Amino acid sequence: MANKEATSRIKINKLLEDAAWRFFAEGSSPANIRLEPSVTIKSADLDALGEDFEKTTKGAIDFLLLDTKSFPFIVLEAKSEDKNPLVGKEQARKYAKSQNCRFVILSNGNLHYFWDLERGNPYMITSFPTPDSVIGYQQVTPHPQRLIDDEVGDDYIVLTLRPNYQSEAAWRNEAERPTFVRDNKLRFLRPYQLKAIHALQRAANEGKDRFLFEMATGTGKTLTAAAVIKLFLRSGNARRVLFLVDRLELEDQAKKAFKALLSADFQTVIYKENRDDWQHAEIVVTTVQSLLFNNKYQRLFSPTDFDLVISDEAHRSIGGNARAVFDYFIGYKLGLTATPKDYLKRFDHSNPTTRDPREAERRLLLDTYRTFGCESSEPTFRYSLLDGVDAGYLINPTVVDARTDITTQLLSDKGYIASFTDETGEDTTEVFQQREYEKRFFADATNQLFCKTFLENALRDPVSGEVGKSIVFAVSQNHAAKIAQILNQMADRMFPGKYHSDFAVQVTSQIPDAQQFTINFANNNLLGSANFLPAYKTSNARICVTVGMMTTGYDCTDILNLGLFRPVFSPTDFIQIKGRGTRKHDFLEQLFDDTIRDGVLQPQKTAFKLFDFFATCEFFEEKFIYDEVIKLPQPRDKRTDPGPYPPPPPPGGMYEHKGDDLIASISEEVIGREGMKIDRMFFQKFEDVVRENKMIATAVEAGQWDKVIDYVNREVLDKPEEYYTLEKLRKAAAVDRRLTLREILEKVFGLIPSFKSKDELLEEEFAKFVADYKPGEARDIPAIKTYFKAYVTNDMVRHIIETGSFTDLATNASFTTRDYRAVPEKYRTLIPNYVKDYVQLNQFVS
Repeated sequence: MANKEATSRIKINKLLEDAAWRFFAEGSSPANIRLEPSVTIKSADLDALGEDFEKTTKGAIDFLLLDTKSFPFIVLEAKSEDKNPLVGKEQARKYAKSQNCRFVILSNGNLHYFWDLERGNPYMITSFPTPDSVIGYQQVTPHPQRLIDDEVGDDYIVLTLRPNYQSEAAWRNEAERPTFVRDNKLRFLRPYQLKAIHALQRAANEGKDRFLFEMATGTGKTLTAAAVIKLFLRSGNARRVLFLVDRLELEDQAKKAFKALLSADFQTVIYKENRDDWQHAEIVVTTVQSLLFNNKYQRLFSPTDFDLVISDEAHRSIGGNARAVFDYFIGYKLGLTATPKDYLKRFDHSNPTTRDPREAERRLLLDTYRTFGCESSEPTFRYSLLDGVDAGYLINPTVVDARTDITTQLLSDKGYIASFTDETGEDTTEVFQQREYEKRFFADATNQLFCKTFLENALRDPVSGEVGKSIVFAVSQNHAAKIAQILNQMADRMFPGKYHSDFAVQVTSQIPDAQQFTINFANNNLLGSANFLPAYKTSNARICVTVGMMTTGYDCTDILNLGLFRPVFSPTDFIQIKGRGTRKHDFLEQLFDDTIRDGVLQPQKTAFKLFDFFATCEFFEEKFIYDEVIKLPQPRDKRTDPGPYPPPPPPGGMYEHKGDDLIASISEEVIGREGMKIDRMFFQKFEDVVRENKMIATAVEAGQWDKVIDYVNREVLDKPEEYYTLEKLRKAAAVDRRLTLREILEKVFGLIPSFKSKDELLEEEFAKFVADYKPGEARDIPAIKTYFKAYVTNDMVRHIIETGSFTDLATNASFTTRDYRAVPEKYRTLIPNYVKDYVQLNQFVS
C-alpha cells in the first residue's frame, strides 16, 4: 500500500509541476501550492511527506492551489493509486466550500477529474490545468438557464449577402468575402436551423453538455454553428470557442464564414503556432492535425482554455488520435456531421469480418454517437437530404448510369478475363475486378469513352451555355492527370479557340497551390473568368479533376455535374461526393449586365447530374441518402478475387513472374525484437524519404490520409530502388504488435511521440472503457482489467466466452476460472459487447 501511495504522490507532483504550479517560490513568482492542514515542507524533494500519502501526524493531506493573490483557488483531493479518485468527491466539496473555492481536482495519479462546482459533474482530464487558464475559465460564470431561455428567432443571425458593389471589379477584388456571399439579400435562419438550436436548448435543460447535429450536406451547418456560438457567448456560458476542422481549406472557409456572420460582436482567428492571437479572440478555428502535431494541444493549451468545442465533420475529426484532442478540453461539446444513421442497418454486427469494408465505418459511426452522448444513435437534431429536398432547399441528382463493354465485365461476378501472351511466349489469362481499374488494369479507350460521354451529356450553364462547372473524381493522381489531359484535348475540338488547356484542371495534392485552386473554383476565377460572356463571372476552368480533395465540406453551389470515374465503396465517401451537387444556386448573382440578365429565362439551378460509370448507385441501392441500404458482398472466390485490396504487383511489371529462379546463397539468423542495426537505419532512411516528399507532407498536414496511404503504397513501397516494404518497416520499428502504415507515418511526421506497445495500447483502450462506464468500486478494477485484456488479446479466451464453454477456463493458463469469477457479473457481458463495438482487434496482432 505504501508503494502505491508514494507512486501516486510522485505522479501528482509531476503533473502539478508540468502545469506551472509551485511548491516553492521561483524568482518573483511566489509558491502557489499549500498543504493542509499546516503541513510544512522542508526540502524540495518533498521528503517531509513521508511514505504515507494521505496521512501525516496532523491528519489527512489536501493540496490547496492558490491564485495570483495567494487566496484559495482550487482544492486538489489526492488519493492513492488503488482508490478511485471519485471516492474523495464529497470530502473535497466540503473542504472547497469551506475555503470559498469553486474548483476541485480529484486524482489518484492515474485518473484525474476537474470539477467546477457551479457547472455540474466532475470531468475527466488527462493533464492538470495551468493557473492562468483556470483564472480565465473562472471569468465565465455559468448561466445554464440563460442558455435555455434565450430566445432564438430567425433573425438571430442575419447575414447581409453581397453588398451593393459599384462595379464588377470591386466585387472581384473583395478578398475577404466568404464563398457563399453572393447577392444583396438578407439571409435569416431557416426553420430547421432554428429547430436545431431549440433542440440543443432542450438537451441543455435536461442537463446534457454534449450535442450532435446530423445535417445533410448543403443545409448550412456552419450558419447553424454560428448561431450556437453566439448563443453560448452572449448568454455568458462561454468566453472562448474552439472550432475544429479536419482539412486546411475548411479552416480558411470557416474563418471567413464566422467573420461575415459574427464579426460585429466577436473576433475570429485561425490558430497558428508561436502566436498569442488566439488568447484575445472569442472564436478560434484550427485543424485537428495542427493541434496533434508534436502533442501541441497538451504542450501549449490547458484543458480549461475553451468552454465550447465544436467538431466540424465530426465523424472524421474525432477518429483515431484526433479524439484525444477533442476530449482534452473540458466544457460543452458539439459535433456537426452529414453522416447518415441507417446505411449499415443490414450489417450483421454479431458476426463482423475484417474483410467487410463496412466494419471500420460502423465503428466510426458508433464512436461518433457515443462521443457526443447519443448512445441511442439518435442525434440531438437530424435533418436529412430527404427533408431538405421535400422542403425545397436541396436537390437530388439525375443519375447517368453509363457502362462500357469493359466496365460491364469488370463489374460482373466473373470479372474481366484478359487473354495475352506472357514474356515466355505462352498464352495465358488473368482476371481483373473493378477495384483494379487504373491500378492493375488500364484502358485508354475506356477513359476516352468516359470523357466523351460526360461532355456530350453534361448539363450546360444556363447563362453562358458552356459546360456547367463540374468535379470529376478519379482513381489516383496519375489517373487524374490522364483524365484532365483527355478532357482538354476534347474541349479544343468541341470549342475551337475558347480554351488553351485550361478547360479541365487537375486538383490533387501533387499540384502546387491545389488548395487555392479549390477556393478559386468556388469564387469563379480559376484560371480566369468570363470566357464566354464578359459580364458573366464564372470560372474559365470548367472541370476540376481530383481524387479526394473536394469532398468533405467543400462549398461550391453552382456545380452542375459530378463524375464518378472510379468505383466507390465507402458510404461516407459516396455521401460526401454526392453532396457537392445538392445545393441550389441562382446564376443571376454572377451576371453584371442587366440587359442580358432580363433575357435569361432559367437562371436557377434545379438539377445536377451524377455520372456513374461503375454502378456505384446500384451498389448502394440508392433511394435517398438517409434511407440507403448496402447489399451484402457476394461470397468471394479466392482463386479469382484477391479481395478489396489486391497486393501490389512485383517490381518491373503488372503481373507475377512465373519463370524459373535459382538460389545463389543461403544463410540463417534469428533476429530478436530489437531488430538489426541495418533495420533501424533502414527505418530512419524511410523517414527521410517520406519527410522530403512535399506531396506526402502537405497531405498529412491537411489530414488527407486516404491519399497519403494510397500514394505511399503506390509510389514508395515495393519499389526496386530501396524496396521498402511494410513488413520490413514493422520489423525495424521493433514493436510487439502489428503496426499499421498510418501509425508508421504518424510517427514519421511527429503526430505521435512513439509507437505504443501492445500493453500501452491495451491500457489506453481500457482507460476509454473506464471513462465510459466508471466502475464504482476501485477494488473491482484489477479483475475487470485482467478480463478486458484477456478478451482483447487472446483468441482462445474470446472463443470460450463467446461459446459459453466456461469449463475450458480451468485449463487455460492466461485467464482462469478464478479470474473469471472475480469479474463482477454485469461486466462479463458488457466487456465483450464493448470490445466488439469499439476496439479494433487487429491492432493487437503481434
